[in-house]
Amino acid sequence: MSVANGRSLLAIPGPTNIPDRVLQAMMRPAEEIYSGPMEALTAGLMDDLRFVFGSKAARTYIYPANGHGGWEAALTNVLSRGDKVLVLASGRFALGWGEMAEFMGAEVEVLEGSWRAAVDPAAVEERLRRDREHAIKAVLVVQIDTASGVANDIAAIRKAIDAAGHPALYMVDAVASLACMPFEMDAWGIDVAMSGSQKGLMTPPGLAFVAASEKADAVHKSANMRTPYWDWTARQGKLHYMKYCGTPPEHLLFGLRAALDMIKEEGLPAICKRHALLAGATHAAVSTWAEGQALSFNIIEPAQRAASVTPVLLKGIAADPITEFAQKICGVTLGSGIGDLTGKALRIAHMGHCNAPMLLGTLGAIEMALQGLKVPHGAGGVSAAVNYLGERAAG
Repeated sequence: MSVANGRSLLAIPGPTNIPDRVLQAMMRPAEEIYSGPMEALTAGLMDDLRFVFGSKAARTYIYPANGHGGWEAALTNVLSRGDKVLVLASGRFALGWGEMAEFMGAEVEVLEGSWRAAVDPAAVEERLRRDREHAIKAVLVVQIDTASGVANDIAAIRKAIDAAGHPALYMVDAVASLACMPFEMDAWGIDVAMSGSQKGLMTPPGLAFVAASEKADAVHKSANMRTPYWDWTARQGKLHYMKYCGTPPEHLLFGLRAALDMIKEEGLPAICKRHALLAGATHAAVSTWAEGQALSFNIIEPAQRAASVTPVLLKGIAADPITEFAQKICGVTLGSGIGDLTGKALRIAHMGHCNAPMLLGTLGAIEMALQGLKVPHGAGGVSAAVNYLGERAAG
């Protein structure tokens, strides 16, 4: 018997739940695109994106694209064919970014890592010290990899690059981390950052964002991978039309405006604390379930676990029956394992427009599935999550 009727819950790591306020902001007529209100809207969005990226000086760009488009926008504007890039592996997505760079004509080297641990800054420093000719032009890393569930220490990696005395551009994917955990572009010395609309920024998929430092802008001037659609130079001009290389995605921009207003009203420190609390509650539940020896964390070190998504490894059992039970019986859609974790894990997202009742409902659906399918597990995972929040959220 299904108890799924009612408002469904989306607990996948993107796209995430869209606030009613954002949906309502999009339900309006189109605007004239060449001047007036749309110009003011774009200027305000660019300023607020700079704020969310943690920068006062970076140039920001908005692209009608998904995160992969954001990857290409970042790469094409600062690389030349034959440039060497160092990819810091810790899951699936940095590798994907590197594969795109290679397809575009870069030489790619992967600093091998683990699907179960964060990038080792000491290994980054050691590799860059050996690059005495400074052949490596850029270092690519993901702050949160939603496939592995790792959170990389972006500030520590910056210190490693500096300790090696290396001039490579530092490029960071913040798709699953922006407006979920601290991100400080200026303070951490990030040269190019990119993100997407569909996760912590609570907006439908379809917008990619890039922020570029003064150093990146200088390199851009001689980059020869540049193409008209992604090109920063054209988008820096006065013509509003050219800031999107054509017709702006108006209704996504209206939604983004509402989402950024919500972010500013809650405040980034409060948003980061909320995500940390929801992640901690999830980890408390998984730790309890893991007592049955059939479930475990993918990321071994607690401090390296992401604030926005938690992959759960399954031992000797398939993931599909659990995710199907949660969806069909409870109306909760969980994320499936991808990459090296395909068929071996489920993923619990706790990012963006998510609160305690939503998370506890998701965890309750999982615990129902574990009971209903007779999966060995420690009892009381949801209670552990409630206790975690009850002890910490009121303070």
